[in-house]
This record gives sequence, C-alpha cells and structure tokens, in this order.
Amino acid sequence: MSIHPSAIIAAGAVVPESCTVGPFCTIGPEVVLGEECRLISHVVLDGRTRIGARNVIYPFASIGVAPQDLKYKGEPTETVLGDENTIRESVTISRGTVGGGGVTSLGSNNLLMTCAHIGHDSHVGSHCILANAATLAGHVTIEDYATVGAFCPVHQNCTVGTHAFIGGGTIVTQDVLPFSKTSARRENKAFGVNSVGLERRGFSPERIRALQKAFRLLLVSKLNTTQALEKICELNGEDVALLAAFIERSQRGVIK
Repeated sequence: MSIHPSAIIAAGAVVPESCTVGPFCTIGPEVVLGEECRLISHVVLDGRTRIGARNVIYPFASIGVAPQDLKYKGEPTETVLGDENTIRESVTISRGTVGGGGVTSLGSNNLLMTCAHIGHDSHVGSHCILANAATLAGHVTIEDYATVGAFCPVHQNCTVGTHAFIGGGTIVTQDVLPFSKTSARRENKAFGVNSVGLERRGFSPERIRALQKAFRLLLVSKLNTTQALEKICELNGEDVALLAAFIERSQRGVIK
C-alpha cells in the first residue's frame, strides 16, 4: 500500500493494499475504498462512503461530506460510487438526507471536471460528463451517457435524460429530454437530436432518423405536448418509446 506519511486514515476505514493515497488526504472511519483507487492529494472522504475500484480522485475533492441542507442533523446517510470514475479538482459530492432517500450515488466511467457539484440525494448514472462547475442541486437525476455543460445549474428534482447534451451556461429548471441538445444560446430550449453524440456511441442512421421524426413532432409542429405525444406513441422503435415514456412520467415538465 502506498500511503503518504501526511495522509490521515481513521481507524475503521477500508483501504486495499492496491490503493495509492497521496499527501494530506483524510479518510473517515466509515469509508470503504475499492481496489486500485488513486487519491492524488488533499482529498477528503467522509461519512458512510463506498467507492468502487480504479477511481482517480484529484486534489481538494470532497466526497461524502455533510449535505448543504439545514434540515440535516447528522443522520447516518450514505454516498455510493461505482468504478473507474475520474473526479477532478475541487469536486464536491454530498451524502444523502433522510428526507431524500438517504443515498447520493454516482455510477461508473464518469468524468467530473473541476468544481462540479453533486448535491444530496442526487443520482448520476454511468458514462456521464459533468463539465467545469456543473452544479446539481439536491434530488437531481442524471441518466446514463448524459453531458452537463460548464457552469450549468440544475434545479432540484429535475431529471436529465439519457444521451442528452446540455450546452454551457444553461439554467435547467425542467426535465431535459433524452437524446436532445439543449442550450442557453437557444433561450434555454431544446433544438433537436444530439446526432453527433449518438453517432459516436454507435447509433445507426435509422435509429437517429426515427428520433429526429419524433423530435420534429414535439418541437417543430404546431401540436401541443399532449398531441405530439400521441403521435410519437404511434411511431416504432425502442428509442422513441423511451422518449415517450420519459415525457409521460415527467413531474416538472420538459424543456421544449
């Protein structure tokens, strides 16, 4: 095990021999690290925190710290991370609250850039990117393969759909459609399918065309959301069905 002499590891913490703990890191007594994790330096891991294998955590990141919620009174809530995440400088991930389910979670193979924040009781899937200073309030859900651009605040209880791309500086106060591009440059509106991202992830031209047809009904036609949804449900394809189901279950409404 490679542990710098200046690091502080509390009794009870689980740190496998394959891990590297750099200078001035602190690891709390209820933290469990997976194999081959690397803590570069000045990393704080606190609370009931479980971290999977091969995560790389950069200086001044704080994970599992108490939530920024005045109702929190020290209850034993949790933070859970998957495998092979890259967590860059000054990222903060707050543990859950009793009122929000008690768990904040991050999947696997994510990139969290400098100063990104994941608030209490938020759930981020896998293969996501949170760019610099992307800020998730409490109770936010980010589905797999989504990208949240730099300096994007996401309001409490919002959901960002799978494969969505949010441009930098966009203020998100409603749910973001899966497969969509949404940007502040377009007055915080969705403006079509994230075609480039879907191509990079191996979507066939047929799948993309089916989604484009559904998005034209939703965004360009003169139909309201309910009418457009009825037409979308008549189309074929699993991706289109996923889009329709997302709209149907949205509680905050979707950005159009």
